[in-house]
Amino acid sequence: MNVIPRALTIAGSDSGGGAGIQADLKTFAALGVYGMSAVTALTAQNTVGVHSVMEVEPAFVSAQIRCVVNDIGVDAVKTGMLANAAIISGVAGDIRELAIRNLVVDPVMVAKSGDHLLRRDAIETLLRELFPLALVVTPNLHEAGALTGFEVKNPDDMKEAAIRIKAFGPSFVVIKGGHLPAAPMDLLYDGNEFREYTNVRHNTPHTHGTGCTFASAIAAGLAQGLPVEDAVAQAKSYITEAIQHGLPLGKGHGPVHHLHRLYRLAGWTW
Repeated sequence: MNVIPRALTIAGSDSGGGAGIQADLKTFAALGVYGMSAVTALTAQNTVGVHSVMEVEPAFVSAQIRCVVNDIGVDAVKTGMLANAAIISGVAGDIRELAIRNLVVDPVMVAKSGDHLLRRDAIETLLRELFPLALVVTPNLHEAGALTGFEVKNPDDMKEAAIRIKAFGPSFVVIKGGHLPAAPMDLLYDGNEFREYTNVRHNTPHTHGTGCTFASAIAAGLAQGLPVEDAVAQAKSYITEAIQHGLPLGKGHGPVHHLHRLYRLAGWTW
């Protein structure tokens, strides 16, 4: 019997610590899950933008995945920045061969700063090879638009986008609605029913890493054995609090505070 749930993030590194594998590992830890990582790309990144990217060889990405899964094991996997078609194909092959079921795919395409994190010619590979393996995919409004070919601006658009994305093969689709003008609402679609998750909006510029954090929080819930609906609910609550306590670091969009609960319990102030 495992003493702790295990989750693996397959994503890019954010040298600023607010997004990517750094955000994922902090999220796993905050939610009581043992985190592992397979790095797909190195980014020279801070709160202002992405200054440089170095993509990892697909064979080495695969080596990282197989190394930890074959030894430590895994209860859920979350993918983030996959950078290019070759890495996506390799990851999809590993997911199939390792028979991983609890897969959360966050189709990271563009950073909050507007910098592209996925080559444009890789989108088709993502849809064809990785989406059919996913238990949950978590595009935001911009990503949903890029995947479906129309602008997603309101809840009705989100429902239409969810239906179209579901046709690519994932079991569940979560459209992240943090950029809606009203209250931030995330929409879950299982192919039959829609479920809305709404919470308060905290007006803060310190939201770097929200998408990565939300998706990895879903993966953490799945690793703990939660049903998808409950994993999304837990993730929604967690990311809302992390945004509320966002850290005013740097000259741009500061990061959400992944470990705010621990800091409060310890009586630390910042």
